[in-house]
Amino acid sequence: MPAQLNPDLNDECRVLHVLRETPQIFEQIAASNGPELSLQAILRRQYPDDVVRAAISLQDLRRKGGGKFSRADQMWFDRQGLEQSTSEGVARHKALRFQGSVWDLCCGIGSDALAQAIHCEVTAFDLNPAATLRTQWNAKVYGVDHRVQTRTADVLQLQGIEGLIHIDPDRRPGSSGRVSRIEDYVPGLEFLKAMMPRCRGGAIKLSPASNFGGKFPGAEIELISLHGECKEATVWFGDLASKSEFRATVLPSGATVAGHPLEVAVPVVPLGSYLYDPDPAVVRAGLVDLVADQLGLGRLDAAEEYLTSEKRIVSPFVQTFEVLANLPNNERDLKGWLRTSGIGPLEIKCRHIPTQADALRRRLPLTGSLQGVVVIARLNGKARIVCARRVQTG
Repeated sequence: MPAQLNPDLNDECRVLHVLRETPQIFEQIAASNGPELSLQAILRRQYPDDVVRAAISLQDLRRKGGGKFSRADQMWFDRQGLEQSTSEGVARHKALRFQGSVWDLCCGIGSDALAQAIHCEVTAFDLNPAATLRTQWNAKVYGVDHRVQTRTADVLQLQGIEGLIHIDPDRRPGSSGRVSRIEDYVPGLEFLKAMMPRCRGGAIKLSPASNFGGKFPGAEIELISLHGECKEATVWFGDLASKSEFRATVLPSGATVAGHPLEVAVPVVPLGSYLYDPDPAVVRAGLVDLVADQLGLGRLDAAEEYLTSEKRIVSPFVQTFEVLANLPNNERDLKGWLRTSGIGPLEIKCRHIPTQADALRRRLPLTGSLQGVVVIARLNGKARIVCARRVQTG
């Protein structure tokens, strides 16, 4: 261990410092093409066991983090921190609302702090000293360390919380895994609601699967998707909230729609030449009818989110499919149609009708080369199978 390390550092921080000062261990891991057990044996002749384990784990996390961060190969992660972190594209979208100074509470590996620090002064807090260490080092990776200060502190005990804040409560506070009720977050709903009026404004990061409905009166709740996956529900309050109660934002396009779920209701209409699957952010925000009304689409069923029209519409808010056949919800009829369709690769979509998609696909005659889509849904109350092809928009 380097002699200059503070002996009072906890074990996790101590190991992180060792890893940072011995970058050659990562070069050895990257150069290895043999079994991991053999690699570990070689490394343990040079480094302590805990350092070897941490290095191999971090190298694996950096590889996995490439889907979230453009500089993941240089970043400092722990497993939970990476899993709970905000994707770079989402964090930068959110950061556009901030200006001046920001308190980033429960910073984790610092993903939101990095984005805010592009044009803000950020003070990042976390109870875990290893988390604040990772945040500071990740800020250096992104060249914003001069705008990021870190403090190890329990946010429940912080005094004088004010100004603009961002908070990412722990959604995995115990050994039982991820929780969905905001009441079970740490900090939980009571703290979050008490904090809001003390600040000029801010953002609370929630899981899109959480029970946010009706929990934050007067706030704006933005559902954010990235590449077709709903990533986050952000509660905007105070100066950072718009007048809309709900918003759906689709990234990377940046398309956004805001309103109230009961603002408009579109009629149920017969299946047209095109079927549309709304983006999951639109669905989770309850804005399917608002989007349908803006695009001139109708619903296929009062309880289904699928939409339809005769005229082809292309929008970031929906996936577009050209309808090829409208069949009864009968496997025999589907097999008969597929035998002459030329379809091989098949995507099966179902939202409210229970379907074992993989098992169904194995039973179907998919001998062609064309790509197809099967949508199993209710059309005006009746279960049907819609055969279609995806309309490319790029």
